[in-house]
Amino acid sequence: MHHSRLSTFVLDCKVDDIDAAARFWSAALGRKVKPADPDSPSYRELEATDAEPSLLLQQVSHESRIHLDIESDDLDAELERLEALGAKRIAYVKRWWVMEAPTGQRFCIVRPQRGPLEGRANVWDGEGR
Repeated sequence: MHHSRLSTFVLDCKVDDIDAAARFWSAALGRKVKPADPDSPSYRELEATDAEPSLLLQQVSHESRIHLDIESDDLDAELERLEALGAKRIAYVKRWWVMEAPTGQRFCIVRPQRGPLEGRANVWDGEGR
């Protein structure tokens, strides 16, 4: 068995100034910008409650879009489960899978972002249920 849940809404921003983008989305959504991580200069995170998905801005070179991340305690099992549902793998990048839904949207499968998933996420058996 493994666990997964919606983790993050990622705002892919094709911009020169990620801080300006963060200020816009902060004001638009009424969420404070968390302090920047010097090890991740192309990312900014907005505050969210524990009950909400995280909100992450990512500076990108492709066209701006929004994608979501699904966090899982077993990336391989979640990859297989989602492929069985019709998703296809696009690429493995650093520590996560980039996927494409049968409907064309891109999303990522990532390791747990907000602590352990047990008791706080969907539980899937080996059959994907």
